[in-house]
Amino acid sequence: MDLGELWAIFGPGVAGAMFGTGWWFWVDAVVCSSVNVSFVHYLPAAVMFNCVKKDDIDYSPYDDGEWRLKLWLFVAYVVSFVSLAASVGLLIQDSLVKSGPSVWTGTAGVLQCVFVLISGLIYWTSHSE
Repeated sequence: MDLGELWAIFGPGVAGAMFGTGWWFWVDAVVCSSVNVSFVHYLPAAVMFNCVKKDDIDYSPYDDGEWRLKLWLFVAYVVSFVSLAASVGLLIQDSLVKSGPSVWTGTAGVLQCVFVLISGLIYWTSHSE
């Protein structure tokens, strides 16, 4: 077995572990928070890019039948990076405002977005073309 075959076998498991780790950080922060965490803190969770299989996208420049999948994937990555930026903004807000959630809640939101984004990238790279 070469490295590509091993990555195809174990990559989805690693992606799932990264996804679970990100959500573990977020659930821990919400459960351990001493104040009520507002709904705005829940918005940066982006999982849209896991809905498209890499095998379904045809990279041929002459075939435009898969444009919906490509558009969905593009929107998913845009939402993911905007969610990451929003979670960093909430982290800064949490560190400046003393009456809101703790800094750990903002940090966990950033970690969740990073781990979910990394899990999507690992999942996509582990599927063979």
